[in-house]
Amino acid sequence: MKTNEKPTPERLMQFGSAYAPPFIIGAAVSNKVFDSLASGAKTVGQLSKETGTSPRGLRAIMNALVGLELLRKSGDKYSLTPESEAFLVSNKPGTLAGFFPMNMKRLIPPWLKLDDIVRTGEPAEARNEEHPGTEFFTELVENIIPTSYGSAQALADHLKLAAAKQPTRVLDVAAGSGIWGIALAQKSPQVQVTAVDWAGMIPTTRRITQKFGVGDRFKFIEGDIGEADFGSGYDIATLGHILHSEGKERSRHLLKKTFGTLKAGGTIAIGDWLVNDERTEPLPSLMFAVTMLINTKEGDTFSFNEIKSWLEDAGFRKVRKLKAPGPSPLILATRP
Repeated sequence: MKTNEKPTPERLMQFGSAYAPPFIIGAAVSNKVFDSLASGAKTVGQLSKETGTSPRGLRAIMNALVGLELLRKSGDKYSLTPESEAFLVSNKPGTLAGFFPMNMKRLIPPWLKLDDIVRTGEPAEARNEEHPGTEFFTELVENIIPTSYGSAQALADHLKLAAAKQPTRVLDVAAGSGIWGIALAQKSPQVQVTAVDWAGMIPTTRRITQKFGVGDRFKFIEGDIGEADFGSGYDIATLGHILHSEGKERSRHLLKKTFGTLKAGGTIAIGDWLVNDERTEPLPSLMFAVTMLINTKEGDTFSFNEIKSWLEDAGFRKVRKLKAPGPSPLILATRP
């Protein structure tokens, strides 16, 4: 808005209904709307019979999905868009379909306590701790693979892993789904990955690595990342979206610990939601800091320069950014 324009309530009203899209998408996923349309355009009546849902309910959410540009409408028939076909059909690789029903049931409810959380500074639930974090992340990690997969592939390309002639050892810290190690392993049979996570998470990590066809090149270390022995002699270490949940002091300790695991010339790669130095943008990262307030005791989002200073304090050099798909560039640094 220009400074000389009279303010209007429209933008605030839009914020007031911003809760609606994830619920509409979640309801469509749960009622198999996108899966049913994967075979072709259909009318509300046809979808109602196929999915066992009410015509009135379908018509309301499907018209809204047209407005959200996640469905197309021609006459009385609805069809998928390239975006919904790629990411909201449940059997597609890289689908986000499962994320939205989970969002409705697991991610949104704690936000209803935000006023109390702001007063007390205490999270609704400390999900970065092993209990109750294991149950939460076991459900979450597979549903958010697309948010990291492209970044991990960009890292693999940047490191030229496809041309690797010698064994390349990768440490995947707080592996979760294992997608960072998976993407690197897919680039070259020379890549061997050691994935570290809570004992309760490892079965999920193991299953997903097998699903992607690289399970035979993974080893696993069970334990809290602050305490587990990572080993040493790694060429690459990945920290995919973990610093924000750890907070400043645990993150600094983790970077120093990771430094000791790498060979001379080894690379650390960090994926996260970065803010600028003034903490005024980008908006998604600023809002993600509130997510950390709600779900962790010390979590936050940090700037490139903050993380750069921690890396240099840990002994790393050549700290730089790598443009990659995802919420922010990757941060890379080298052990001298």
